Amino acid sequence: MDKGVVKPLNYKIYILTVVAFVAGMVELIVGGILDLVADGLNVSISTAGELITIYSFVFAIASPILLVATSKVERKALFLWTLFAFLCGNSLSFFSLNFTMLFISRMLSAASGSLLIVLCVTIASSIVKEEFRARAIGTIFMGISGSLVLGVPLGLVIGHHFGWRGPFFFIIILTVLSMIGVFLFLQKIEPKPIIPLRKQLSTLKDSKILFAQLASFLFLTGHLTLYAYLTPFLQASLGLTPRWISIFYFIFGISAVFGGGVGGWFADKWGAKKSILSIIGLFSVILFLLPKMTFSIIIFVIFMMVWSMLSWAITPALQSYLIESAPETADIQQGLNNSALHFGIALGSIIGGVVIEESSVLNNAFVGGAFILLSLLCAVISITRSSINRTSPNEV
Repeated sequence: MDKGVVKPLNYKIYILTVVAFVAGMVELIVGGILDLVADGLNVSISTAGELITIYSFVFAIASPILLVATSKVERKALFLWTLFAFLCGNSLSFFSLNFTMLFISRMLSAASGSLLIVLCVTIASSIVKEEFRARAIGTIFMGISGSLVLGVPLGLVIGHHFGWRGPFFFIIILTVLSMIGVFLFLQKIEPKPIIPLRKQLSTLKDSKILFAQLASFLFLTGHLTLYAYLTPFLQASLGLTPRWISIFYFIFGISAVFGGGVGGWFADKWGAKKSILSIIGLFSVILFLLPKMTFSIIIFVIFMMVWSMLSWAITPALQSYLIESAPETADIQQGLNNSALHFGIALGSIIGGVVIEESSVLNNAFVGGAFILLSLLCAVISITRSSINRTSPNEV
């Protein structure tokens, strides 16, 4: 076996997966404790929601920029320095005395966290044989998806036991352990050439690809308009206690995990195009009906589980569609789609906050549903368009 190449799913891949889990978890971990943060720092719920917005916005912008800016730095050293910056960001969150400090700390955590995710994927692909690369990357994305699913309920449980600072202390511990693991067990890895950001963005000249990315962006916008404020929604509509809210979040998370598998099965059986249209269409119906189901907790939970499953079922179909539509620039499209998703999270949390301020959290689902319909429209436009002449990444 060549030097620097490890067996598939070697313990080093799991170390990277843990880092990806920690980095991803920070994004939405405050979602379940917005009320605690708002009370602790004397701000409104919608203002506290800006902590999700700024994280996702910075994450979306910083990821491609920092990857290009650090393209010549040895990967292990860069990984450790980025983990240190991530540690500083979350330490600042823990010690924040006011909302401004917490807001700034989220920006630092987002920038470093975005680079950590990219490094986890690229390093994982470089330390395994080529035939096992997809499995290694898939394992990393399991950590990322798991973090987004479990981050909110974990933050909720820890926050209600130890206060709103508790989740950040938990992240600090996990980050220190990650740094130790990376320092002790990862070898030095030389960087590989990176496609310039300008060339990446130029692939969006293809309207078929552009509208597919817009569909993804608008889908997450609609989803987060309600999901970012699920805690106050559950309190207002069902009068749930913190204990029951945490249970609801765990149910949501488990359903989301199954949703990813269901989405992959649908994409394989029906094809990516039919799956995308069916999932987005059904998602819009569920979101519009969800507030009307609060007369029965059992029925509401069923609708909430379907909502959760569909929110993750769309990802495999969209990823497959992007690969089918632009196979020559598939890697670029995956990166751009990641940014589109996080821009959607940022905008959704902004829109949700505005709805709460101007009317009521009970209306968030309806506004979110409107964005889902726009997502469906973009998906239809993309699917019915013919792709322009395809070019390789080096030709765009």
